[in-house]
This record gives sequence, structure tokens and C-alpha cells, in this order.
Amino acid sequence: MRLHDILTPRRIAIRLRVSSKKRLLEEICTLLAHDPTSAVDSATAFQSLLERERLGTTAIGHGVALPHGRLKGLQTAIGAFATLAEEIDCDAADGKPIKLVFALLVPEDASEEHLQLLAQLATIFNDRELCDQLSRAVSQDAAYRLLVSQRGAAERKVS
Repeated sequence: MRLHDILTPRRIAIRLRVSSKKRLLEEICTLLAHDPTSAVDSATAFQSLLERERLGTTAIGHGVALPHGRLKGLQTAIGAFATLAEEIDCDAADGKPIKLVFALLVPEDASEEHLQLLAQLATIFNDRELCDQLSRAVSQDAAYRLLVSQRGAAERKVS
């Protein structure tokens, strides 16, 4: 599975304005539910992401968070991405606030897929140059193109 399989431009927000981690999760779940192809209920998605966040932060450092969860009834993994207008604290181990967030929902029974997707996303968002470019993206389409095609889609493989 590649990023273009789990992400659409409609599930991307640029310069999202939020003031807390909880509000960020609410907004990212709205993005996940916004695309009619996803068939995701934002309230159910929010509960899934919030439950996972209660186990420990999903902020991976260097200004990036990867909230994720499992969702009963979901047929395939989906994602949403946002850049934030202002950094917010998400209790990252490095103590840095976040500016980029990629949320991932997987089917309830997709344990191996879930771990593989998270590992690949962590690798992608470990690319500082890409993160800088994403932070400067001015449109959903520009961010989408950066995520799925810059430096070749083969390098952006997600499983």
C-alpha cells in the first residue's frame, strides 16, 4: 500500500488552527470523515484516536505527531494530514511542539498492517527536508504531491 492509497487531497488541511491536542484530534477526525469515500464517522474516529493517545503520546519528535487507531467496520486503512498554523504541545519525548500531523485509521483486525504503516510513516516523517517543505506547503494539492510523489513514489511505499 502506498500513501496515495490511504490519503486524498480532501483529507489534507493546511495551516489548521487548533489550540490543544484534543481539538487537533477532533479536527483531524473531521478530515477523516470529510471524504465520502472513507465512510468514517468522525465521533467514532475521535474515540479511537483519543483512546490510543491516552496510552501515551503519538508525537514522535521533531514537530511531528502520528495519531493512530483501529476502527471496527473500516475496510481499508485511511489517513489524513495537516500542517498547523501554530505549533502545539503534544508531550513529545524531545519536548518540541508539533507542526505536522498524519492521522491513521486501520481496520480493527489489521495488526500487522497497522505496525507496517506506522513504521513507514515514521520513516517518511523522519525526512527533515520533506517536513520543512510540507510546513511551507500552501495548498492541499501541494502537500499531497509532496507526500506521494517527491523523490519517487517508490521511496514513499507504505507497506
